[in-house]
Amino acid sequence: MKFIDEVSFFAEGGRGGDGCVSFRREKYVPKGGPDGGDGGNGGSVVLAVRPNISTLIDLRHKVRYRAGSGGNGSGSNRHGRNGADVIIPVPRGTLVIDAESGRILGDLTEEGQQLIVAGGGRGGKGNAQFATPTRQAPDFAQEGKAGGISAVRLELKLLADVGLVGLPNAGKSTLLSVISAAKPKIAGYPFTTLVPNLGIVRHSDENSAVFADIPGLIAGASQGKGLGDRFLRHIERTRVLIFMIDCLEESYEDVYHTLLSELEQFDTSLLQKPRLVSLTKLDLLPEDARLHLPAVIDDQPLLTISSASGEGVRELVRTAFTMLGELRDE
Repeated sequence: MKFIDEVSFFAEGGRGGDGCVSFRREKYVPKGGPDGGDGGNGGSVVLAVRPNISTLIDLRHKVRYRAGSGGNGSGSNRHGRNGADVIIPVPRGTLVIDAESGRILGDLTEEGQQLIVAGGGRGGKGNAQFATPTRQAPDFAQEGKAGGISAVRLELKLLADVGLVGLPNAGKSTLLSVISAAKPKIAGYPFTTLVPNLGIVRHSDENSAVFADIPGLIAGASQGKGLGDRFLRHIERTRVLIFMIDCLEESYEDVYHTLLSELEQFDTSLLQKPRLVSLTKLDLLPEDARLHLPAVIDDQPLLTISSASGEGVRELVRTAFTMLGELRDE
């Protein structure tokens, strides 16, 4: 399925129904008085978080949502029906932005959470509402109000506990497929991961976490090179980052600094997140070369793993869960 993480559309609330001008007509009751009912309220356009949705793909083709209008009031004090709401299902992690002002309207992170993006107009009052002791036969009623109109942009930021970042073909997708039930595309060429992938990793029966595989970064991604930095928004909500570096790279330090630089240019707060650094594809490294692997990079302990053989993977996962536990305790 194609991954869609940004859509825009117009939302329009339904118009309120008009109030009714009516007078009671009944045999033997010459002065029945006003009995015009109120108009119904217009429907609203509502965003609602649904657990079975993971992207915004179902919204990509529709550019306008309009809620139902309220019905007009009628005689005998009959009120008009309320207009039908339009419910738009969205995934958890959807950021709602006013497309014109850029103002954030809401951040939908909880299942069942709802947000009205275009409210319905109020129905007008019927003439029965305007009767007073001194004005017993009002011959007017209110018109219904127009619904709200807004231009909305939705941005999806995946909710994950751990984010996997690295250059293209660093082994992120392979690791995710080994430690979870996720089945990302894996191949021996760069940029096989074109969209973020999520996997649930279980450390014990009662302890699990969501890991996110982010498409590979290259130097200059913040200027649009490669896949650009578009998908970095999906690690803004993660709590721990794992930097993955191919052990066959000529300079581990240069790769690490490249990744740090691209994160910093996108959002400096990403550098404040707890992180792990791991050398991958250890099975491809000759035995004698392993003896010369550094123990740290920039004072950051260096873990070594092989997703193919499983070497070091359990320790990496255990360390990540330990860091998550420490963050929960804080």
